[in-house]
Amino acid sequence: MPEDPIDHIDFDDLNQKAISKPVVSHIYTADPSAHVFNGTIYIYPSHDIENDIPFDDLGSHFAMEDYHILSMNSPLDKTATDHGVALHVKDVPWADKQMWAPDATEKEGTYYLFFPAKDHDGIFRIGVATSSSPVGPFTPQPTPIKKSFSIDPAVFKDDDGSYYMYFGGIWGGQLQRWSTGSFKAEGDGPLFHLPGDNENALCGKVARLTSDLLEFAEDAKDVVILDEKGKPLLAGDNERRFFEASWMHKYKDKYYFSYCYAIGDNPYGPFSYAGRILNPVVGWTSHHSIVEFNGKWYLFYHDSSLSKGVTHLRSVKVAELIHDANGKIKTIDPYK
Repeated sequence: MPEDPIDHIDFDDLNQKAISKPVVSHIYTADPSAHVFNGTIYIYPSHDIENDIPFDDLGSHFAMEDYHILSMNSPLDKTATDHGVALHVKDVPWADKQMWAPDATEKEGTYYLFFPAKDHDGIFRIGVATSSSPVGPFTPQPTPIKKSFSIDPAVFKDDDGSYYMYFGGIWGGQLQRWSTGSFKAEGDGPLFHLPGDNENALCGKVARLTSDLLEFAEDAKDVVILDEKGKPLLAGDNERRFFEASWMHKYKDKYYFSYCYAIGDNPYGPFSYAGRILNPVVGWTSHHSIVEFNGKWYLFYHDSSLSKGVTHLRSVKVAELIHDANGKIKTIDPYK
């Protein structure tokens, strides 16, 4: 996929039109997973860094090495507090590179940071690290979660106290290389193992976690997205089928699996496609999270307007999210 055409963009004008500003501007941050712990919003983002790695379909230029945790007293704050490095790839025994989009949760006073990274064989796995503080530092487990693969972990706590991890991303996220249940060689590029346009699309994955939140309690299952006729979305349905960036939130007893978004009756689905949360942003990707704070809902997302369109140098932003009377999410336009 080519980079976004940006030569014609007036970034001063674009930043004036943006509905929100970066929550921090001294570093580049992306893929924000936001949570409310003890009345404070904590954001667990990727930390984008400058590098000379050429752009490719595998996302090799997304060469992140560590995580900075951010906090805000309110989504209306103009800036967030950066609490510094909470975990570095050099501190993770099994990880080699590419500390991509993380997530976090809390249980009984312990905070858990879930993160993907490529191991020393170049295979994405998902690890977990723990801390007594929401801002770390975090101590990683010595090995990744058994049977974990691909990227973009998102952990959801249901009302009954069960925790579920949603994960997966195609192309550079390697999801297509696990379609037979074991890792397949790359073959002819990242598209080699994708289904045909008229076949069912690849699905994100979900697995319930064990009570200590350190392992899967079951084999991962497909998160099936249905069209308006109740049929699974097809691989050629590029506007609606899953690509990456899972998130889960619950609103009025319905489960919202978002990338675009789809609605279901339980954590496993199936989920019926319902629409788009956010119109396209500058910067190719739009990994997000959704969180409730003081009775209102907010979308945390990113774009590359601060870096003037550099794809791998993004900035976290936040905007109010509205569910209408029918439970549908009002699509957000990131630029006025």
